[in-house]
Amino acid sequence: MTKFLLSVHVIAAIIAIGPVTVAASMFPAVARKGDVATLTTLNRICRVYAVVGVAVPTFGFMTASAMGILGETWLIVSIVLTAIAAAVLGLVILPTQAEVLDAPARNARLAMYTGLFNVLWVIVTVLMIVRPGSTIGV
Repeated sequence: MTKFLLSVHVIAAIIAIGPVTVAASMFPAVARKGDVATLTTLNRICRVYAVVGVAVPTFGFMTASAMGILGETWLIVSIVLTAIAAAVLGLVILPTQAEVLDAPARNARLAMYTGLFNVLWVIVTVLMIVRPGSTIGV
């Protein structure tokens, strides 16, 4: 069961977080060009996959619980960083994208927040692979 949960967790991360990361990263550059049709598509990708992305921590918690590692420091740090990334996406990036859609303009801060979102996911990914202090022996 653990292998199934871990597989779903990883697949959900690839399918959900990948498109959000790419679409959010493209949005500021496209906004500078003023291509509203493409901006609308990129925003839709971000919104839809943000909702789908809820599966990532859901299956992550289920996997960690099945493995008995919920108290591991690396996992707690990953959970906190994931929550911060979700907050940046939901509270900053998506609302700012909506503002840009209402009045297409250049927004340098959007690119900065998108970069922060991406860096948080890179750190979480590295922690998931390296698992410092992990006691599961892999």
